[in-house]
Amino acid sequence: MNLHVIDTGFFKLDGGAMFGVVPKTLWQRTNPADENNLCTWAMRCLLIEDGNRLILIDNGIGDKQDAKFFSHYYLHGDASLHGSLKKAGFSAEDITDVFLTHLHFDHCGGGVKYKKDGTGFELTFPNATYWSNKDHWKWATIPNAREKASFLKENILPMQESGHLKFIDPNEPSPIPQFDILYVDGHTDKMMLPVIPYKDRTLVYTADLLPSVGHLPLPYVMGYDTRPLLTLAEKEAFLNTAAANKYVLFFEHDSVNECCTVTETEKGVRLEKTFKLSEV
Repeated sequence: MNLHVIDTGFFKLDGGAMFGVVPKTLWQRTNPADENNLCTWAMRCLLIEDGNRLILIDNGIGDKQDAKFFSHYYLHGDASLHGSLKKAGFSAEDITDVFLTHLHFDHCGGGVKYKKDGTGFELTFPNATYWSNKDHWKWATIPNAREKASFLKENILPMQESGHLKFIDPNEPSPIPQFDILYVDGHTDKMMLPVIPYKDRTLVYTADLLPSVGHLPLPYVMGYDTRPLLTLAEKEAFLNTAAANKYVLFFEHDSVNECCTVTETEKGVRLEKTFKLSEV
């Protein structure tokens, strides 16, 4: 098995929204904000190459929305979804599976694109199976008012209309043998985190349970989370397991750090070291 980092660029989000009730004087030590209180975040995806399968975990924000939409997020950086795939030696047509941790626009927007003639939408990865789960799909397609702006129909519905969408049953083993799945519900309902055996280690794609190194302290919970107290409990249980088993944590949104390990201390679980995936 080979793992490839697929960088899709950077965007900006409000620092207060990203750290909830934690004061700026604390969170800005790890994530400094600009003059508009915006912090830079990555949209870092992961490609698993194993035998005849190429499994892409999340796919960034895409390019379908209008200028007004994108003006809120200040997209920047030289990396792109297709550029990163090409750098890894692949194209969109090579992808066999698109695994979606959840359906917020910055995680799934790259999976659907405009048709060349502009008459509608089509899949970016035409030969791939797209994976979600029924509970989260319902949550995303009948959204609550809090998350409605994050679930965009043009990112989501074409997956089902294409016939390429399949649902994973949380009560059954993962249908993708390359990894197990950890389900968490604090950020959004039934978010799926891949737990990947890799080079005698366990790597976990942390998505929005732990967006960055700056979110390792338990109270550092995003304002976007629908059930923040549940997130706190899920983080605590996960970090205890990660420290005990020396998991490699792979960050989707950390603008600087790709991976880290954590360790148990007298004050609880703390950062041990950061590193690139290529160093594992």
